[in-house]
Amino acid sequence: MTSALDISRTSPAHPQRGGTRKARDRGHIQIRDVSVEFERNGDWMAAVKRANLEIKPGEFVCLLGPSGCGKSTLLNTVAGFVNATRGELLVDGQPVTAPGPDRGMVFQQHSLFPWKTVRDNVAFGPLMAGMGRTEALSLARTFLSLVGLSAHASAYPATLSGGMQQRVGIARALANYPSVLLMDEPFGALDAQTRIMMQESLLEIWSEFGNTVLFVTHDIDEAVFLSDRIVIMSASPGRIIADIQVSLPRPRTQDLLTSPDFIELKRECLDLIRRETLRAFEQQNSGGR
Repeated sequence: MTSALDISRTSPAHPQRGGTRKARDRGHIQIRDVSVEFERNGDWMAAVKRANLEIKPGEFVCLLGPSGCGKSTLLNTVAGFVNATRGELLVDGQPVTAPGPDRGMVFQQHSLFPWKTVRDNVAFGPLMAGMGRTEALSLARTFLSLVGLSAHASAYPATLSGGMQQRVGIARALANYPSVLLMDEPFGALDAQTRIMMQESLLEIWSEFGNTVLFVTHDIDEAVFLSDRIVIMSASPGRIIADIQVSLPRPRTQDLLTSPDFIELKRECLDLIRRETLRAFEQQNSGGR
Protein backbone atom coordinates (compact mmCIF):
# COMPACT_ATOMS: atom_id res chain seq x y z
CA MET A 1 0.00 0.00 0.00
CA THR A 2 1.41 3.39 -0.96
CA SER A 3 2.07 5.69 1.97
CA ALA A 4 0.99 9.30 2.29
CA LEU A 5 4.65 10.29 2.19
CA ASP A 6 5.07 8.55 -1.18
CA ILE A 7 2.10 10.50 -2.52
CA SER A 8 3.46 13.83 -1.33
CA ARG A 9 6.72 13.19 -3.19
CA THR A 10 5.39 11.75 -6.41
CA SER A 11 1.99 13.34 -7.03
CA PRO A 12 1.96 15.42 -10.24
CA ALA A 13 -0.58 17.73 -8.59
CA HIS A 14 1.82 18.62 -5.82
CA PRO A 15 2.78 22.29 -6.10
CA GLN A 16 6.36 21.73 -4.91
CA ARG A 17 7.80 18.49 -6.24
CA GLY A 18 9.89 16.71 -3.65
CA GLY A 19 8.31 18.72 -0.84
CA THR A 20 5.45 18.14 1.54
CA ARG A 21 2.03 19.62 0.81
CA LYS A 22 0.84 21.05 4.11
CA ALA A 23 -2.54 22.71 4.64
CA ARG A 24 -2.06 23.69 8.29
CA ASP A 25 -2.83 27.34 7.53
CA ARG A 26 -6.13 26.45 5.83
CA GLY A 27 -9.28 24.64 6.84
CA HIS A 28 -10.43 26.84 9.74
CA ILE A 29 -14.11 26.04 10.44
CA GLN A 30 -16.30 28.34 12.53
CA ILE A 31 -19.86 27.31 13.35
CA ARG A 32 -21.61 30.15 15.14
CA ASP A 33 -25.05 29.67 16.68
CA VAL A 34 -26.14 27.51 13.75
CA SER A 35 -29.64 26.03 13.64
CA VAL A 36 -31.05 23.95 10.80
CA GLU A 37 -34.78 23.34 10.36
CA PHE A 38 -36.72 21.32 7.79
CA GLU A 39 -40.39 21.45 6.86
CA ARG A 40 -42.28 18.23 7.41
CA ASN A 41 -46.02 17.90 6.82
CA GLY A 42 -46.46 21.62 7.19
CA ASP A 43 -44.49 21.84 10.43
CA TRP A 44 -40.94 23.06 10.92
CA MET A 45 -38.71 20.51 12.64
CA ALA A 46 -35.34 21.42 14.13
CA ALA A 47 -32.49 19.07 13.15
CA VAL A 48 -29.67 21.13 14.65
CA LYS A 49 -30.16 23.71 17.39
CA ARG A 50 -27.78 26.59 18.11
CA ALA A 51 -24.55 24.73 17.44
CA ASN A 52 -21.30 26.51 18.25
CA LEU A 53 -18.04 24.89 17.26
CA GLU A 54 -14.62 26.04 16.14
CA ILE A 55 -12.23 23.65 14.41
CA LYS A 56 -8.71 24.93 13.89
CA PRO A 57 -6.71 24.25 10.74
CA GLY A 58 -5.36 20.72 10.71
CA GLU A 59 -7.53 19.35 13.53
CA PHE A 60 -9.21 15.96 13.32
CA VAL A 61 -12.66 16.20 14.92
CA CYS A 62 -15.24 13.41 15.17
CA LEU A 63 -18.98 13.98 15.62
CA LEU A 64 -20.76 11.41 17.78
CA GLY A 65 -24.37 11.15 18.90
CA PRO A 66 -27.49 8.99 18.83
CA SER A 67 -29.11 8.17 15.50
CA GLY A 68 -31.08 11.09 14.10
CA CYS A 69 -29.34 13.70 16.23
CA GLY A 70 -28.30 15.90 13.30
CA LYS A 71 -24.65 14.85 12.88
CA SER A 72 -24.93 14.39 9.12
CA THR A 73 -27.07 17.51 8.81
CA LEU A 74 -24.37 19.59 10.48
CA LEU A 75 -21.73 17.99 8.26
CA ASN A 76 -23.80 18.75 5.16
CA THR A 77 -24.15 22.34 6.29
CA VAL A 78 -20.36 22.68 6.42
CA ALA A 79 -20.23 21.07 2.97
CA GLY A 80 -22.68 23.65 1.61
CA PHE A 81 -25.36 21.10 0.67
CA VAL A 82 -27.74 22.35 3.40
CA ASN A 83 -28.33 25.97 4.36
CA ALA A 84 -28.47 27.03 7.99
CA THR A 85 -31.81 28.46 9.11
CA ARG A 86 -29.99 30.79 11.48
CA GLY A 87 -26.45 31.52 12.54
CA GLU A 88 -23.22 31.74 10.58
CA LEU A 89 -20.83 29.16 9.17
CA LEU A 90 -17.38 30.15 7.91
CA VAL A 91 -14.49 28.26 6.35
CA ASP A 92 -11.27 30.23 6.34
CA GLY A 93 -13.27 33.36 7.09
CA GLN A 94 -15.58 32.96 4.11
CA PRO A 95 -19.32 32.27 4.52
CA VAL A 96 -20.37 28.84 3.29
CA THR A 97 -23.18 29.26 0.76
CA ALA A 98 -22.53 26.33 -1.59
CA PRO A 99 -20.19 23.37 -2.08
CA GLY A 100 -16.61 24.23 -3.01
CA PRO A 101 -13.34 22.52 -3.99
CA ASP A 102 -11.82 23.45 -0.62
CA ARG A 103 -14.18 20.89 1.00
CA GLY A 104 -13.97 17.26 -0.05
CA MET A 105 -16.89 15.01 0.88
CA VAL A 106 -17.09 11.28 1.41
CA PHE A 107 -20.68 10.09 1.81
CA GLN A 108 -22.21 7.15 3.66
CA GLN A 109 -22.98 5.58 0.31
CA HIS A 110 -20.73 5.98 -2.68
CA SER A 111 -21.72 8.54 -5.31
CA LEU A 112 -19.60 7.29 -8.19
CA PHE A 113 -20.41 7.84 -11.86
CA PRO A 114 -21.51 4.37 -13.06
CA TRP A 115 -20.53 5.10 -16.68
CA LYS A 116 -16.93 6.00 -15.77
CA THR A 117 -14.15 3.62 -14.84
CA VAL A 118 -12.72 3.65 -11.34
CA ARG A 119 -9.67 5.56 -12.61
CA ASP A 120 -11.81 8.14 -14.40
CA ASN A 121 -13.99 8.60 -11.30
CA VAL A 122 -10.94 9.51 -9.22
CA ALA A 123 -9.52 11.74 -11.97
CA PHE A 124 -12.80 13.63 -12.42
CA GLY A 125 -12.20 16.28 -9.74
CA PRO A 126 -8.67 17.20 -10.85
CA LEU A 127 -9.88 17.39 -14.46
CA MET A 128 -12.69 19.76 -13.46
CA ALA A 129 -10.10 21.86 -11.63
CA GLY A 130 -8.20 22.33 -14.89
CA MET A 131 -5.51 19.67 -14.63
CA GLY A 132 -4.37 17.99 -17.85
CA ARG A 133 -5.69 14.49 -18.48
CA THR A 134 -2.27 12.81 -18.27
CA GLU A 135 -1.56 14.39 -14.89
CA ALA A 136 -5.07 13.69 -13.59
CA LEU A 137 -4.87 10.01 -14.54
CA SER A 138 -1.44 9.73 -12.94
CA LEU A 139 -2.81 11.26 -9.76
CA ALA A 140 -5.77 8.85 -9.86
CA ARG A 141 -3.41 5.88 -10.08
CA THR A 142 -1.48 7.14 -7.04
CA PHE A 143 -4.58 7.44 -4.87
CA LEU A 144 -6.01 4.14 -6.07
CA SER A 145 -2.76 2.55 -4.94
CA LEU A 146 -3.23 4.20 -1.55
CA VAL A 147 -6.62 2.55 -1.04
CA GLY A 148 -5.49 -0.79 -2.47
CA LEU A 149 -7.44 -0.70 -5.73
CA SER A 150 -4.75 -0.35 -8.39
CA ALA A 151 -5.77 -3.65 -9.95
CA HIS A 152 -9.33 -2.35 -10.45
CA ALA A 153 -8.50 0.96 -12.14
CA SER A 154 -10.19 -0.06 -15.40
CA ALA A 155 -13.25 -1.59 -13.75
CA TYR A 156 -16.67 0.04 -13.53
CA PRO A 157 -18.30 0.73 -10.13
CA ALA A 158 -21.07 -1.84 -10.62
CA THR A 159 -18.51 -4.63 -10.76
CA LEU A 160 -17.06 -3.78 -7.35
CA SER A 161 -18.26 -4.69 -3.88
CA GLY A 162 -19.88 -1.99 -1.75
CA GLY A 163 -16.75 -1.65 0.35
CA MET A 164 -14.54 -1.27 -2.72
CA GLN A 165 -16.88 1.34 -4.15
CA GLN A 166 -16.59 3.35 -0.94
CA ARG A 167 -12.80 3.15 -1.10
CA VAL A 168 -12.95 4.64 -4.61
CA GLY A 169 -15.06 7.46 -3.18
CA ILE A 170 -12.41 8.14 -0.55
CA ALA A 171 -9.67 8.19 -3.18
CA ARG A 172 -11.73 10.59 -5.31
CA ALA A 173 -12.18 13.05 -2.42
CA LEU A 174 -8.49 12.96 -1.54
CA ALA A 175 -7.40 13.52 -5.15
CA ASN A 176 -8.64 17.11 -4.97
CA TYR A 177 -6.30 17.91 -2.04
CA PRO A 178 -9.08 19.69 -0.09
CA SER A 179 -8.13 21.73 2.96
CA VAL A 180 -11.24 20.33 4.68
CA LEU A 181 -12.19 16.68 4.39
CA LEU A 182 -15.79 15.92 5.42
CA MET A 183 -16.51 12.26 6.06
CA ASP A 184 -19.93 10.76 6.80
CA GLU A 185 -19.29 7.25 8.18
CA PRO A 186 -16.94 6.49 5.27
CA PHE A 187 -15.73 3.16 6.64
CA GLY A 188 -19.10 1.79 7.72
CA ALA A 189 -19.42 -0.49 4.67
CA LEU A 190 -15.96 -2.01 5.01
CA ASP A 191 -15.07 -5.30 6.63
CA ALA A 192 -13.32 -5.10 9.99
CA GLN A 193 -9.75 -5.64 8.77
CA THR A 194 -10.08 -3.26 5.81
CA ARG A 195 -11.67 -0.69 8.10
CA ILE A 196 -8.65 -0.81 10.41
CA MET A 197 -6.26 -0.43 7.47
CA MET A 198 -8.24 2.52 6.11
CA GLN A 199 -8.27 4.22 9.51
CA GLU A 200 -4.50 3.94 9.71
CA SER A 201 -4.07 5.13 6.11
CA LEU A 202 -6.35 8.09 6.75
CA LEU A 203 -4.22 9.10 9.74
CA GLU A 204 -1.10 8.88 7.57
CA ILE A 205 -2.65 11.16 4.96
CA TRP A 206 -3.94 13.60 7.57
CA SER A 207 -0.58 13.75 9.32
CA GLU A 208 1.31 14.34 6.09
CA PHE A 209 -0.97 16.80 4.30
CA GLY A 210 -2.56 18.63 7.23
CA ASN A 211 -6.20 18.51 6.10
CA THR A 212 -8.81 19.56 8.61
CA VAL A 213 -11.07 16.53 9.04
CA LEU A 214 -14.66 16.54 10.30
CA PHE A 215 -15.71 12.91 10.62
CA VAL A 216 -19.16 11.54 11.48
CA THR A 217 -19.28 8.06 13.01
CA HIS A 218 -21.42 5.90 15.29
CA ASP A 219 -18.36 3.89 16.29
CA ILE A 220 -16.90 5.16 19.57
CA ASP A 221 -13.68 3.15 19.14
CA GLU A 222 -13.19 4.73 15.73
CA ALA A 223 -13.77 8.23 17.09
CA VAL A 224 -11.30 7.82 19.95
CA PHE A 225 -8.69 6.18 17.72
CA LEU A 226 -8.81 8.85 14.99
CA SER A 227 -9.53 12.19 16.56
CA ASP A 228 -8.01 15.13 18.38
CA ARG A 229 -11.46 16.02 19.71
CA ILE A 230 -14.78 14.23 19.99
CA VAL A 231 -17.86 16.46 19.76
CA ILE A 232 -20.99 14.79 21.12
CA MET A 233 -24.46 15.86 20.04
CA SER A 234 -27.69 15.44 21.93
CA ALA A 235 -30.82 13.62 20.88
CA SER A 236 -32.89 15.57 18.34
CA PRO A 237 -32.82 18.48 17.98
CA GLY A 238 -29.07 18.16 17.88
CA ARG A 239 -27.19 20.35 20.31
CA ILE A 240 -23.50 20.13 21.12
CA ILE A 241 -23.33 18.82 24.68
CA ALA A 242 -19.68 17.82 25.02
CA ASP A 243 -16.32 18.58 23.42
CA ILE A 244 -13.81 15.99 24.62
CA GLN A 245 -10.08 16.41 24.07
CA VAL A 246 -8.31 13.23 22.96
CA SER A 247 -4.73 13.52 24.14
CA LEU A 248 -3.60 10.02 23.19
CA PRO A 249 -0.11 9.98 21.64
CA ARG A 250 0.47 9.94 17.90
CA PRO A 251 1.23 8.12 15.67
CA ARG A 252 -1.50 5.70 16.74
CA THR A 253 -1.62 1.97 16.21
CA GLN A 254 -4.31 -0.57 16.99
CA ASP A 255 -2.43 -1.56 20.17
CA LEU A 256 -3.81 1.67 21.61
CA LEU A 257 -7.33 0.23 21.75
CA THR A 258 -6.53 -1.77 24.90
CA SER A 259 -4.71 0.99 26.79
CA PRO A 260 -6.26 2.35 30.04
CA ASP A 261 -6.47 5.89 28.65
CA PHE A 262 -8.30 4.70 25.54
CA ILE A 263 -10.75 2.67 27.58
CA GLU A 264 -11.45 5.60 29.90
CA LEU A 265 -12.20 7.93 26.98
CA LYS A 266 -14.43 5.27 25.44
CA ARG A 267 -16.33 4.91 28.72
CA GLU A 268 -16.87 8.68 28.96
CA CYS A 269 -18.27 8.83 25.43
CA LEU A 270 -20.37 5.71 25.94
CA ASP A 271 -22.02 7.15 29.06
CA LEU A 272 -22.95 10.37 27.26
CA ILE A 273 -24.26 8.56 24.16
CA ARG A 274 -26.27 6.12 26.27
CA ARG A 275 -27.89 8.97 28.20
CA GLU A 276 -28.87 10.76 25.01
CA THR A 277 -30.09 7.56 23.34
CA LEU A 278 -32.35 6.81 26.30
CA ARG A 279 -33.68 10.37 26.11
CA ALA A 280 -34.37 9.88 22.39
CA PHE A 281 -36.35 6.70 23.15
CA GLU A 282 -38.35 8.56 25.79
CA GLN A 283 -39.14 11.33 23.30
CA GLN A 284 -40.33 8.78 20.73
CA ASN A 285 -42.49 6.96 23.26
CA SER A 286 -44.10 10.21 24.36
CA GLY A 287 -44.75 11.29 20.78
CA GLY A 288 -42.01 13.94 20.83
CA ARG A 289 -43.58 15.96 23.63
